[in-house]
Amino acid sequence: MSDKLILVTGAAGGRQGKTGRHVTELLLAHGVPVRAFVHQTDERSDRLSALGAEVVEGDFLDYHSVERAVRGVSSVYFAYPVQAGLLEATAIMADAAQKAGVTRLIDMVMLISSPDAPTPRMRQNYLSEQIFEWARVGAAHVRATVFYENVRSLTGSSLVNDGTILLPWGSDNTVIPMVSGEDVARVAAGLLTASSVPPGGSYPVIGEVLALRDIVATFSRVLGREVRYHQIPDELWYAGALQRGLNQHALEHLSQLWRSIRTTPASSATWEPTATIETLGGRKPKTFEEFLREEQSALNGFG
Repeated sequence: MSDKLILVTGAAGGRQGKTGRHVTELLLAHGVPVRAFVHQTDERSDRLSALGAEVVEGDFLDYHSVERAVRGVSSVYFAYPVQAGLLEATAIMADAAQKAGVTRLIDMVMLISSPDAPTPRMRQNYLSEQIFEWARVGAAHVRATVFYENVRSLTGSSLVNDGTILLPWGSDNTVIPMVSGEDVARVAAGLLTASSVPPGGSYPVIGEVLALRDIVATFSRVLGREVRYHQIPDELWYAGALQRGLNQHALEHLSQLWRSIRTTPASSATWEPTATIETLGGRKPKTFEEFLREEQSALNGFG
């Protein structure tokens, strides 16, 4: 058991992989004290409080609430949602964490992060990483790919309606690297509790790499009925996702991500499952089929 307090942001769980919630629960289960940073208190934060977390309400973009949240903590898990404001939130956290004496900060970023990355969010992630490293707060970076949770969410409405998957993912041969939010959280929790973590370290996290035809076949097996994929234009997908409430920042990121993935020839795709999940997370990566079967009750509405 550690007596060093860890701040976990996004602890209530958002619309993506809910890694902050998973990290909080994993740390608490191992007796590690956690300060859970949430946007608002509700039944989700009440559950974390019942598990033993110190819950604090705040806003990534409010300097003083972040300043209060980092006071007295040794380490931070930083997971900013796929929405506008990443660089401002990073600068606020970096400054507040440095002044508070934080010695380790694990941030969750995209698998690809560079000035020439294919999406605006990935390029912002690169700058965010540099800010954290300049701040000298012991930053290391967990590089997650497409969440299983997002694949389920993106396919849900059309599966309910007529058993189809309507996405601009290209042909059946398109290869997509994926991972469960829980596995990403296991890696992050492993880094937060490790005896030492080299600053600037990079930890790619891929659970399974599947061709689109295999993703469709997996849905069919789990649902016990035929599922079909239909390629749709980017513009049609964009309009539908906007109508369902996806924010502009996420839409721009995903639109360009899908374009990048579908135009990468299967023969030149170099993604493969990473050992990081097992070595730092303590178990083999969860497969997409295992994830869907765990979600069977939610998927029952698709059948």
